[in-house]
Amino acid sequence: MSDTTVVESSVPPPGNRVAPPAIDAVPLRHPWRWVAAVVIVVLVGLFMYGAATNKAYGWSTYAEYLFNDRILLGVMNTLQLTAYAMVLGVVLGIVLSVMRLSPNRVLQSVSWAFLWIFRGTPVYVQLVFWGLLPTIYQNIQIGVPFGPSLFHLNLQSLSIPFLLAVIGLGLNEAAYMAEIIRAGITSVPEGQMEASTALGMSWGMAMRRTVLPQAMRVIIPPTGNELISMLKTTSLVTAVPYSYDLYSIASREIAARTFEPVPLLLVAATWYLAITSVLMVGQYYLEKYFSKGISRKLTAKQLEALSKAQTDAGHV
Repeated sequence: MSDTTVVESSVPPPGNRVAPPAIDAVPLRHPWRWVAAVVIVVLVGLFMYGAATNKAYGWSTYAEYLFNDRILLGVMNTLQLTAYAMVLGVVLGIVLSVMRLSPNRVLQSVSWAFLWIFRGTPVYVQLVFWGLLPTIYQNIQIGVPFGPSLFHLNLQSLSIPFLLAVIGLGLNEAAYMAEIIRAGITSVPEGQMEASTALGMSWGMAMRRTVLPQAMRVIIPPTGNELISMLKTTSLVTAVPYSYDLYSIASREIAARTFEPVPLLLVAATWYLAITSVLMVGQYYLEKYFSKGISRKLTAKQLEALSKAQTDAGHV
């Protein structure tokens, strides 16, 4: 009989290894977070109760004018002001951004001066000047110098406060959109354009198919913010003066007649908040669409596949 003793190993063979037990991690407790949450809920509840019982808010007047025809007219005019001014701002912003990126010193200087003026002065002051345009330039004439006039327009005979409001808002917005678009274009590496031109694409085709699709993920978020800001900035068109937007109708026309400014301001705020909420939802889906393939967050399917791969690796 052999003197050697066979000792069975406690380590299982490679084929029978099991995954290590899960770590029973106990999260840290944060009681003060719950205390703060309870205090906030109590304060919000007290505020809502006080607002509901305070007669100064005039909730009956609020309910009466929330869907009033004049209010709805102001909502439509506000939406039109926002849409037209944003279109003008985006189109002119593209032109100004291209001018800033141009090697031509004259184009760069003109673009820089435009941005300097319209970003450096308050939009309310600009709208006041646009409202005074028919007074400053009473007549517009186009013709041969020291010769016959080919075109003559008397601005004081025209009623164009809506057009002046759109121009004032649009030009101010163009200064900001120019920088947003320029930042989006410059965020794309130059190698993308070089590779596109090496494949035979023209400059315009390379911009449309290579540069702009990648730049949109940088351009879309601030543009959505600018659109929401433009919606609220339309309340300043009273400086033109244009008095058929939502804020003017609610705060000046109806509130001056009912002598109840608070409920009418709440009506205007409700409509601004509702439209802004819709725009925020649209902005979310636009950002999600243009950020495909670059998000660092894993989807549910990706997390499930990763977890399964880790489990299988533990059994090997």
